[in-house]
Amino acid sequence: MLTPHLIETGVRAALVEDAPWGDVTAELAIPADAVLSTRLVAREGGKFAGREVLRAAFTLTDPRIEVSALAAEGFAFDAGDVLAEISGPARGVLTGERVALNFTQRLSGIATLTAAYVAAVEGTAARIADTRKTTPGLRAFEKHAVRAGGGSSHRFGLSDAIMVKDNHLAALGAVDAATTRAALRDLRERAGHTTAIIVEVDRLDQIDPVLEAGVTGVLLDNFSLDDLAEGVRRVGGRAVCEASGGVSLDTVGAIARTGVDVISVGRLTHGARALDLGLDAV
Repeated sequence: MLTPHLIETGVRAALVEDAPWGDVTAELAIPADAVLSTRLVAREGGKFAGREVLRAAFTLTDPRIEVSALAAEGFAFDAGDVLAEISGPARGVLTGERVALNFTQRLSGIATLTAAYVAAVEGTAARIADTRKTTPGLRAFEKHAVRAGGGSSHRFGLSDAIMVKDNHLAALGAVDAATTRAALRDLRERAGHTTAIIVEVDRLDQIDPVLEAGVTGVLLDNFSLDDLAEGVRRVGGRAVCEASGGVSLDTVGAIARTGVDVISVGRLTHGARALDLGLDAV
């Protein structure tokens, strides 16, 4: 969850990064008593995300800056739409501008891409989820943007749930059905009863031993469409069935129609481009 504390911490760090010893241009070129009124204007259509982050970028720069008419999270906009109005001391507005734009352009880009994936699976039961493939230090911001675009959040980090992948199984010495089943049953006994256990498989024959160990989710990694459909049939509702790997806007609809419950898409965060938003003086 993107809390006020996380917003302030992240935005303050970005402001310090951008102006570690102050904004020499604004301080030398702009009179101290100058005021400036601006609008955040969309140069292209999309979904908006980062309203409170934008507000913080300006008010943490100068608390006298007023941010109003802010678009709602997830708001669908067209080119030319005004998404916010910002006015106040000119030095502060100009100093906070780039940080505000960097955040809102990035987060709106993620929300827009997520919305496209969500639209592509409409009419199915599949949910679009993000992954841990996020920008270091910005995970809460980027996962918030996924939700603004209509997506779901996968585990936030390694502390949230148990996810056993191929390298984990290799480290456990799980080389066949029997050793895999035994290792996962031991894990199930040692984990708390409220802890989710998701296991990644890359072959159909791995599904039954995993389910017999009592896991809560099975991740079908890089399966063909036919194998995904067969995997869903074998899982048979005994665990959450997730698909990942090779997911694009061209393939996600067909993947959803195999009957999987969740489709995790790393490119929602690591592959989204920043939207073109600008701050125009009025």
